[in-house]
Amino acid sequence: MTSDPRPPGRGSASSTHRAAVPLTKEPDPPERDVSTSDLAAGEREGGHRTRRKWSARRITAALVAAVILVAAVATLVDVITVRAGRPAAAWRRHLADGLATRPVDDVWMLTGAAVAAAVGVWLIVLALTPGQRRWLPLRSPAGCPRLRAFVDRDGAAVLLRDAAMRVPGVGAAHVLVGRHRIKARADVRFREPRQVKDDVTAVLEEERDRLALARPPRIAVRTRRRAP
Repeated sequence: MTSDPRPPGRGSASSTHRAAVPLTKEPDPPERDVSTSDLAAGEREGGHRTRRKWSARRITAALVAAVILVAAVATLVDVITVRAGRPAAAWRRHLADGLATRPVDDVWMLTGAAVAAAVGVWLIVLALTPGQRRWLPLRSPAGCPRLRAFVDRDGAAVLLRDAAMRVPGVGAAHVLVGRHRIKARADVRFREPRQVKDDVTAVLEEERDRLALARPPRIAVRTRRRAP
């Protein structure tokens, strides 16, 4: 404890008051990493599962909009021309005559109806399905239902292939990741193929669980003896 050589006064009291207030900064809250354990906890608690990523389908929408726009503009221009006292366009007269004179079981009528139905079914399927099949959704961690994460199927296949290559006896491996199944093929250089298959299956299951996929695919492993 030190004494102030100056006589007591307002300046000394003010100085003492300022010295009694420490200038400290509260530490920032520690950053929370999203780990595999958090994902597993969220799954056990029945947490939110990330759904598949919906595709914008900009090319399909642009094509459909362009076809509808061209047809609407052509029809509108022809109607305006007829209202102005000029004859209708040749394509509209030909289309009207064909629809009025051709029977229902005509080949061209059936072909046009089939094409229109196929296009309609295709558009309905595109509207009701999410698309983006190359992206696999991951489980959302506990407490973060709005966090959405995806992994590329090719990237997941590379990780699984590298894991399979670490198994003793595997000389080459090929992995194909699908939505419902993971197909792996391993070439065995040494050891029993059955033992290698069991080890590869166990390693792939462990690596698949580390990916924390929302819908873990089944694993199917095939082994074959590679000729020396």
